[in-house]
Amino acid sequence: MKTGNEIGAIQHLDPTHHQQQQQQPPSRRPRGFAASAAIHAPGSTSACVKGKKREREKERTKLRERHRRAVTSRMLAGLRQYGNFPLPARADMNDVLAALARQAGWTVEADGTTYRHTALPNPVVQMEAYPVWSIDSPVSATSLGKASCSLDGLHSLQVTLRGHEGTNLSPVASFDSAVISERDTGRSIDTYTSNSLEADQLLHSTRFGEDQSDFAGTPYIPVYIALAPDIINNLGQLIDPDGIRQELSHIKSLNADGVVVLCWWGIVENWIPQKYEWMGYKLLFNIIREFKLKLQVVMAFHDYGIDDSGNVLIPLPQWVLDIGRENPDIFFTDRKGERNMECLTLGIDKERALNKRTGIEVYYDFMRNFRTEFDDLFSEGIVYAVEIGLGASGELKYPAFSERSGWRYPGIGEFQCYDKYLQQSLKLAAKLRGHPFWAKAPDNCGHYNSKPFETGFFHERGDYDSYYGRFFLQWYTQCLIDHADNILSLASLIFEGTHLVIKIPAIFWWYKTVSHAAELTAGYYNPTNKDGYSPLFEVLNKHGVTVKFAHSGLLLTSQESDEALADPESLSWQVLNSAWERGLTVAGENPIGLYDKEGYMRVVETAKPRNDPDRHRRNEQM
Repeated sequence: MKTGNEIGAIQHLDPTHHQQQQQQPPSRRPRGFAASAAIHAPGSTSACVKGKKREREKERTKLRERHRRAVTSRMLAGLRQYGNFPLPARADMNDVLAALARQAGWTVEADGTTYRHTALPNPVVQMEAYPVWSIDSPVSATSLGKASCSLDGLHSLQVTLRGHEGTNLSPVASFDSAVISERDTGRSIDTYTSNSLEADQLLHSTRFGEDQSDFAGTPYIPVYIALAPDIINNLGQLIDPDGIRQELSHIKSLNADGVVVLCWWGIVENWIPQKYEWMGYKLLFNIIREFKLKLQVVMAFHDYGIDDSGNVLIPLPQWVLDIGRENPDIFFTDRKGERNMECLTLGIDKERALNKRTGIEVYYDFMRNFRTEFDDLFSEGIVYAVEIGLGASGELKYPAFSERSGWRYPGIGEFQCYDKYLQQSLKLAAKLRGHPFWAKAPDNCGHYNSKPFETGFFHERGDYDSYYGRFFLQWYTQCLIDHADNILSLASLIFEGTHLVIKIPAIFWWYKTVSHAAELTAGYYNPTNKDGYSPLFEVLNKHGVTVKFAHSGLLLTSQESDEALADPESLSWQVLNSAWERGLTVAGENPIGLYDKEGYMRVVETAKPRNDPDRHRRNEQM
């Protein structure tokens, strides 16, 4: 029989007994009824108090986290709705802070390091070197005498900005070029307000006034002034050669670098297909050559203007209109079947609907003939840039806002895809997607003058963001992008070595809504949860074109902004930064009149932003 000491020795030497003692699980905190019983057990009071404190602390932490997430969620919703900030789908507070910092011009690294670029010293440029004019009203003879210039007959000022090579792109909404239009030359001098300034006063205030220090060291601004669109009549004749010489003399006295001339398809190829009449333009270009001015030409494949009788001043070619009477589907068509004859539908780009030629072939033949006829102007370097018209008003867009169809600002417009050619394209796209019943345009999108919240398609939770809505809008915008891609591919071959320009519309009304309805009907798929300009700019970058963006230079009143939920500044910020991020050169156009110093200075500040630490790279002068 073993003694107690022997048993203890055996247990001490038994490794399994030692492991069992070590492997005993730790005691768990009692829960439920066991916890209640443990409360009344002796020695458990202090442990219970500590447990309750831990539970309360956990609950407080959960509440704080939920509150923080709710605040972040509301901030994200507001930023996405009103600012189009590039935020990831599951963004947190750090992403919000980074987006706000980047908008303010700061650089935020991936690890959170945030800093501002230091401004590079720029060589000081005398303000006298670049007179910038943005006057859009008749000027008195006295003021013309003081300024040694005349603005009679001028319809626009195109200002081209060039940054220093090798510098970075600015996050501020400034332009590499700008166009300031003169739309109301026929108005009386009585329309001048007390706040209006004379030509020499505007120039003097910029050169020597209080704002001089703000623009010191900014880059030189070459000036291009657009001539009147109707200086060539419908017979292809230059209307007033002597008046043109006088006008060009005035432009030369302004130290302008050149002029912009619209070459109208409806004038040059008016009566017979592939018979081009350039006589009036040849005379005009020879006169321009005499004054040693540069030339920017616009391939205008759209019509222009309406007189008091409702007649188009410069229509499409007559032979095209004749085809349109037999086959009206060559024109854009709205939901009611009304045809828009401002330009040809992009549905016939590859359809032989124009005397056995496709739309692209017609545009190609016109551009190639121009390049052949004026080869000497290209070889001498007189033609500096060619702007390609890609839609209504020469802009890359669907004609969704035609006043001839009854549209009035700030209506959302209507989709223009009801001609048989675009309907066939939509049907094919739906079939390839596997949903043939999607082969129709939306029927709940209102009319030209509707507001987004009045429609079932464009309101905040509308069908625009449904599976069908996303399919339709993607097809609609892709047709526009393909149209630009196809034509620019040929234009790049024809005008090799020459700058190409296309115009992008500024559709800023309803920009503060979720759907951006007006942009959608024009062909820009740009709701708050999607960047609709990047896919287009990637295509444009492939062709190395310059983007001309319309910029009014005017500020909307709070009432005007609220009525249309408009935000031109945010739209400009999005478009310009999206273009610059893809290495595109941006030009600007000021499409409406400016009558005072305040509006004028806004144009200058847009081109030359105050305290801008960066400069936009510009390889060539535009």
